This record gives sequence, C-alpha cells and structure tokens, in this order.
Amino acid sequence: MSHYAVISPTAAPSPAVAPAQRAAQRRPRLRASKILFDLLGIVTGLAWVFPVYWMILSALTPNALLRQIPPSFLPTHTTLSNFKKAITDPGFLPALRMSLSITLLTVAVVLAFAFLAALAVSRYKFRGRKSFILAILIIQMLPAEGLFIAQYKMLSAVGLKVPALGLNSVLGVTILYSAAIIPFTIWMLRGFVTGVPVELEEAAMVDGLSRPQAFLRITFPLLAPGLVASGVYAFLQAWNEFTIALVALPEQSARTLPLWLREFLNASVNRGVDWAQVMAASTIIAVPVIIFFLIVQNKMTSGLVAGAVKG
Repeated sequence: MSHYAVISPTAAPSPAVAPAQRAAQRRPRLRASKILFDLLGIVTGLAWVFPVYWMILSALTPNALLRQIPPSFLPTHTTLSNFKKAITDPGFLPALRMSLSITLLTVAVVLAFAFLAALAVSRYKFRGRKSFILAILIIQMLPAEGLFIAQYKMLSAVGLKVPALGLNSVLGVTILYSAAIIPFTIWMLRGFVTGVPVELEEAAMVDGLSRPQAFLRITFPLLAPGLVASGVYAFLQAWNEFTIALVALPEQSARTLPLWLREFLNASVNRGVDWAQVMAASTIIAVPVIIFFLIVQNKMTSGLVAGAVKG
C-alpha cells in the first residue's frame, strides 16, 4: 500500500522563494524611508536658504512694506533704493578698502606660514614636533575674548614705536587675524600634505629631478586643492571678523565692513531702524564672499577630482 504525502497550501515556501519574498516585502519600507529622508533633506535645505532669501528680499523691499503684518514672503514691490543709500553712505568706501586690504594680506600670510608649518610637521621628524602639534591644539582651545586685553596693549605699545604696526593699522590687525587663523589652517593643510605619498617625490628624484623640482612639479599641484580650501577658510574668517576689529580699530576712520554695518545700524536707531537699508548693507558685505567662492570653486573641484584619480 503506497502512502502519499499531502502538501498543505499553507506550507512554508521553498528556500529559493523565501529571499525573493522578503526582498519584495522590504521594498515598500525602503521606498518610504527614502522618501522620508528626501523630505528631511529638503526641509533642512530650506531652513538654511531661507535666512539668505529673507535678507535679499528685505533689501529689495521698501521699509514701510517690510513692517507690514502679516509679512509678504514674495517680492511684490521691489526697489534698489536701499542699495543706493548703503553704497552712497560716506563710510562705505573707506570700510571696503580697509576690509579688502586686511583680508587679502591675511590670506597671503596665513597660506605662506601654514603651508610651511604643515610641510614641516608632516614630512620631517625633529625635536619638539609633538610639542608643536600639542601647542596648536592648546591655542585652539583658548577663547578669543580672553586675549583682547593683551592684544590691545600689545598693539598700543608697538604703535608708540612703529605706528604702522599699532592700533588702527592694516598690518597690526593682519598680525592678529593671522595669529588666530594659522593654527587651524595648519591642521587643514597637514591632512592634505599627509595624503600625498612621499614616494612620488622620491620616484621623481630617481628620474633625475632635484628635491625642489620634484616638489614643485609633482607634490605642489596635488596640494593645490588644499591651498584653495584653506584660502577660502582664511578669507571667510578675515572678512567676517568683528570682535578683534572692534578692539584693534577704535578709530572711526579705520573701520572694516562689519564695524561699518554696526555703526550703520546704530546711526539708524536715532531715526528708527531702517531694516531694509540694513539688509541691503548686509547683502553688499556678502557679495564679495560669493564672488570669491565662485572664482575658486571650479579650481577646487577640478583639483580634488584630479587628486582622487591620480596614479
């Protein structure tokens, strides 16, 4: 007598079918998670962009309409009069010249010293190397506010003998800016220098190049993205610096743009704050940063891509 097994319709699927069913069940959950993360990214991006959008919109809106309730989030009555008032302010052009002079000089000084220090820390073993790295970390931990009195007294004392290095001078403020920016810039460039194998220089020297030639032809082009990124960082820090400039530039004739914006706002308080004009001045200060980034972004991106596929 033969016996036949009865297969139940609810029996477990074969091992080959089970993974396909589990994958099909996971697809809706993965799709829902992707949509959720996309929405979260969009909301986060809008939160970052909205302050910039509101600043530009307020700069293009008459002050009377800017105070209306409820506010309008779309450009309805745009005007350029706020920008005209800010640009024609007597203190704008001197402040612009002061900011450009200090910022460009600071970027040059920071890149020169930080680049040499990063090369020394990354490529050479010398006595006191670890102490130097530790000192950089300790300097980063010091609050900037704790140095204001010492910085003011230092520039004041130096200015009595060398006025070009004292208070209200481009060189004096450049020294303070550079001292504040160089430590972190060394860390940035140190990572780029460490990422370039020293064997590349050694191979070039085997082919007949001297050490300076091998560095300039092989290593330096690969470090260009790091220099550009560090330059952008130094430019942003120097251009937007307010607290050090407030201490080191007490004279009205030696104001930078952030100090000019503060005085511009205080002058408006006496007749009621003209927020549209203040927003126009803030937009003008932001324009050079945007232009500088647009100039260097292509070089920075192409350099990073070239460095990623080298070899």
